[in-house]
Amino acid sequence: MPKQDRLHILDRQPSVLNHFLAEIREIGTQDHRLRFRRNMERIGEVMAYEISKELAFAETTVRTPLGEADIARPSDRIVLGTILRAGLPLHQGLLNYFDTADNAFISAYRKHHKDGSFEIELEYVSCPELEDKVLILADPMLATGSSMVLTARALQEFGRPRAVHLVAAIGARLGVNYVLRELPDVHLWLGSLDEELTAKSYIVPGLGDAGDLSYGAKLQD
Repeated sequence: MPKQDRLHILDRQPSVLNHFLAEIREIGTQDHRLRFRRNMERIGEVMAYEISKELAFAETTVRTPLGEADIARPSDRIVLGTILRAGLPLHQGLLNYFDTADNAFISAYRKHHKDGSFEIELEYVSCPELEDKVLILADPMLATGSSMVLTARALQEFGRPRAVHLVAAIGARLGVNYVLRELPDVHLWLGSLDEELTAKSYIVPGLGDAGDLSYGAKLQD
């Protein structure tokens, strides 16, 4: 599948999503934790709606008080996965729409070294059977792409999904290119694409640390 057909950047078509993205980025509003989490959740809801257009549908008939109506309904079995802890509000937004989905949770973190470098380590993976299902994996910030690639590969032991969709509110071009190169069959959904990473692999202009903004600052190792 060509790269351009697998990358979906939603703010290129102006919509209410742009307002949610502006508020999670803007210093004057992002420091209100409840508001930040809710905006991230709403971004997840918009992503769920857009991803739903790529799912399989089956014709069904429903009974109404006055008769019957034919309607196409999603027929895929969905698993929603998230990278803890920052991904939880985005995950909740996806779950608000895919409310019967099974769920997977992955603990991935940056293990920093004294020389300033780091590597991604997975500590915990909880996942249902994935064979022939649709996996939607969420992490709010896609910087280097290493967490997303490592997690997607770790989940392969739970079965082969029919399709994989990766979701991030903001991605950096370097990380996006890495993900699309290393995972050639996935769809990648971004709210917005930024061009730069700092020397410590933070996205510029980005928004800061999504986990800290949602749940408070953590002690660093």
